[in-house]
Amino acid sequence: MIASSDFTENAIEPFDFILFGGSGDLSLRKLIPALYFRHCADQLPEDGRIICAARTDTDSEGFRKILEADSKKHIEADHLVESHWQSFLQRVHYLKIDVTQPEDFDGLKTMLAGRENHVRVFYLSVAPSLFTRITENVHKAELITPKSRVALEKPLGRDQASADVINDELAAVFDESQIFRIDHYLGKETVQNLMALRFGNSLFEPLWRNERISDVQITIAESLGVDSRGRFYDQTGALRDMVQNHLLQLLVILAMEPPVSVDPDAVRDEKIKVLRALKPLIGRDAIENTVRGQYKAGAYESGTVPGYLENDDIPNDSVTETFVALKAEIGSWRWEGVPFYLRTGKRMERKQTEIIVNFKKVPHSIFETADGLSEPNQLIIRLQPEEEIRMRIYVKAWGDEITLQPVHLNLDFNDVFQKRRMIAYERLIIDVLRGNPVLFMRRDEVSAAWAWVDPIQKAWQQYQYAPKPYTAGSMGPSSASSLISRDGFSWYEE
Repeated sequence: MIASSDFTENAIEPFDFILFGGSGDLSLRKLIPALYFRHCADQLPEDGRIICAARTDTDSEGFRKILEADSKKHIEADHLVESHWQSFLQRVHYLKIDVTQPEDFDGLKTMLAGRENHVRVFYLSVAPSLFTRITENVHKAELITPKSRVALEKPLGRDQASADVINDELAAVFDESQIFRIDHYLGKETVQNLMALRFGNSLFEPLWRNERISDVQITIAESLGVDSRGRFYDQTGALRDMVQNHLLQLLVILAMEPPVSVDPDAVRDEKIKVLRALKPLIGRDAIENTVRGQYKAGAYESGTVPGYLENDDIPNDSVTETFVALKAEIGSWRWEGVPFYLRTGKRMERKQTEIIVNFKKVPHSIFETADGLSEPNQLIIRLQPEEEIRMRIYVKAWGDEITLQPVHLNLDFNDVFQKRRMIAYERLIIDVLRGNPVLFMRRDEVSAAWAWVDPIQKAWQQYQYAPKPYTAGSMGPSSASSLISRDGFSWYEE
């Protein structure tokens, strides 16, 4: 993760950034603003073009008006400079393409003619079912050059078999070094700081093992529901949408061994070892160590929200999960006996992404605590809504008696770093343009993650393990608390 910074001073070569799905929600909300910020930072060369391709019936001037209405509002007012925005728009071109029609790529071929020596990025912000159609058609149109790269948004398939099909199709026309599989969590500053925290500070290494850590908790909670993504989401579910990629990526970064260097493959070699060391959850083990949930109507401060099954795009008998909690274990000397509890859900009480590392209690405490409790030391790594790292330690409470009270050593990123922090997609896009693969998933990583997740899905189907209802605005089904409490732990709630 740190290697990304090694590339920050390297000049980006002239490029053509072809954004398939250019009029889609992700492009308008995240990708275009990310490119704008890098334009403002003078990081993009003058001869760097952004070609948005979609089925919307318009031209370049008409598409710029769409960006004016639908992308500009996603840029914070404090960072929007009108002159920069207008000069950025001149980089943006538009091409109407139906990606399922090979003849539609003739226009793209004409637009790219004579620029074969430029870096060429095919960014696929489209449904996974279209990945292979696009790569096949750019190949047929002879658009792939030695400087070409392809970037793909998750999810990469629905299971290992479908992911293998996509990867085989990609490998038929692109070298592995040209393929950038995106998990946008890996572009977050705090996620990359996990590497810096672990491998840049000697004080943590002696503690980062089963002799000192009792359990690890990773939570990705969303307050939003499926909303307009209902049709897509019902074919996916939380296990495929969040566990297979985001949660497992956070787990492997926490648990990996120190790489020999920050070389991209050295880092990814260590990550794959963790995925392969995960103890499989098969059959009854999967049922006993996982919890499925599905939200029902509930209330927030803003008002009552409907349940999952009340969405017009969702079948009334859907058993798709919107919540997953599970217990994972890693079979290695460092982590044997340390449970990793993963939890994610939609329509939860609040939006938060955090990692809790609970250390073991002191063998024998000679002190009383001010609150009558004796909680262990804790490392709290929060990714959102705010980014911070805190450590709970004990100090003497003020007064005559020697009693302890917990305090937090706090690294608030807003206090320490005054500059605007890059959003995840800024870093990822720049690394694609530079050809730096460290923040992207290698094929064997994707395969290993699916190999661990697929048996869980199969067990749910085999035992007809239906999702348990939970009220919107809560932190999930009560059985998620039972999952962790049977081991003597509880979810961290603040």
